[in-house]
Amino acid sequence: MKDEIQVIGAKEVSARSMLHRMVLCGLLVLLCGCGGHVKDVLTPVADSAPQSHKVDMLITTTRSQSAVPGEMFTGERARAPNFASITVSVPADDVRKIGEVSWPKKLPPDPATDFAALKAEMIDIDAAKAWLSASVRKTPDGSALVFIHGFNTKFEDSVYRFAQIVRDSRVHSAPILVTWPSRGSLLAYGYDRESTNYTRNALENLFQYLADDREVKEVSILAHSMGNWLTLEALRQMAIRNGKLPAKFKNVMLAAPDVDVDVFRSQIVDMGDPHPQFTLFVSRDDKALAVSRRVWGDVARLGSIDPETEPYKQELADAEIQVIDLTKVKAGDRLNHGKFAESPEIVRLIGARISDGQTLTDSRVGFGDKILAATTGAAAAAGNAAGLILAAPVAVVDADTRNNYSDQLGALGPSNASRRKPLTECKPPDSANCRK
Repeated sequence: MKDEIQVIGAKEVSARSMLHRMVLCGLLVLLCGCGGHVKDVLTPVADSAPQSHKVDMLITTTRSQSAVPGEMFTGERARAPNFASITVSVPADDVRKIGEVSWPKKLPPDPATDFAALKAEMIDIDAAKAWLSASVRKTPDGSALVFIHGFNTKFEDSVYRFAQIVRDSRVHSAPILVTWPSRGSLLAYGYDRESTNYTRNALENLFQYLADDREVKEVSILAHSMGNWLTLEALRQMAIRNGKLPAKFKNVMLAAPDVDVDVFRSQIVDMGDPHPQFTLFVSRDDKALAVSRRVWGDVARLGSIDPETEPYKQELADAEIQVIDLTKVKAGDRLNHGKFAESPEIVRLIGARISDGQTLTDSRVGFGDKILAATTGAAAAAGNAAGLILAAPVAVVDADTRNNYSDQLGALGPSNASRRKPLTECKPPDSANCRK
């Protein structure tokens, strides 16, 4: 028996060594490839182009500070929230398509054609409060817009995306970016999810401050993807702690929410009544949420439901939740996960809803990431070695996948992912047990 155990152990070590050698071979191939987009783009340039637009934003984050010039914050977790003030130059409207982030092709960026940082500085909490006070006073209605980004988003991506949303929506509210520790890779789903939980108290503290600040008359919240989980949990905590949500929290816009529909039902109940005007942006062809559904036990994700089928149609009506179905809207990203920010009509609608007081990674995703999500399901999302190897051939030819892939190699270890049986895709719902 002892000899058999030794033989089995030797085979496991051999298999593991082979696995690591395969990954290392893949890395050598990657190192010979061409680079993707430029990184660390937040080193300020001297000035913007004459026709460009400036977006000033307040940053509150639970990310750790970076020692790399132009990066500012990493994907790791800080012990306490950090604050920053950033001004982004956005190219003129006749140079850039609405919904598009014009990423620099080289450094330093050219403000005439690229998004570029004009100012990027760390500030303390007192300076953050002063920034908010001054910015809110400049708005016509004393309003603030809080944006919480989604899964797979590096810090610089969240900054540029929010600048694009603010500019394209023409919103005049004071812009506040809440950015949580995301490692900016499709393979770090578990880490990102726990990072939203890690940030929950910090976001609630921000909400409580906005609620208590008499200069702030109205608050709108726009969340994307996994950022919706963080947003809903913070609002739920606040409602339980205070007995209700403040009336000044007018709009909560949930874009492609990566949230279990059953959990969402309970969160809405916990928030009480009245609650803010919720607007839900859904898309049934969202491939990122399809993968997430597999990871979380084949329960429908809120952002990919069919709002015209039961029980959703009646439940949404009862909760007075407005729904915008983006299924037929063409997306710029391959996973159909960022439609809310990339469609000119939708981003303008967001601005109109905020301005009128009515009652939303998102990094670049490589082609290999898409294949990885489709072929390895939960195992790929957990970042196991097999998933990395599957991605390696595609990473050689696809720059965005290559960047995401290489970030994972340093953290590579034996996989602890449990084996899962293949899941059968659900057809359009014809019963309560088969939901889109």
